[in-house]
Amino acid sequence: MSGVSTHVLDTSTGRPATGVAVRLERDGHQVAAGRTDADGRWTALDGDATPAGAYRLLFATGEYFSGGSFHPQVVIDFTVHRPAEHHHVPLLLSPYGYTTYRGS
Repeated sequence: MSGVSTHVLDTSTGRPATGVAVRLERDGHQVAAGRTDADGRWTALDGDATPAGAYRLLFATGEYFSGGSFHPQVVIDFTVHRPAEHHHVPLLLSPYGYTTYRGS
């Protein structure tokens, strides 16, 4: 299984971050866009080979927190080295900070 996915959790509420606008770019060009579902998940390129290269996930966190966020946008840059693998990039989010990691 290949593709790119994310799971956004709002650590200030202990709940999934529903409705966060997410955009996936490759080499500066938009590849996919959407919003997280009721479980805070979003998937792009599901089942498709994900070409090797530089990618960027952009999250509209200021919109999600209704303007009360220190970070109006979270940008996560990552590199795909193995196109056949699935690339899961979770985001743990609060109004004043965030963290991410390579998920499984």
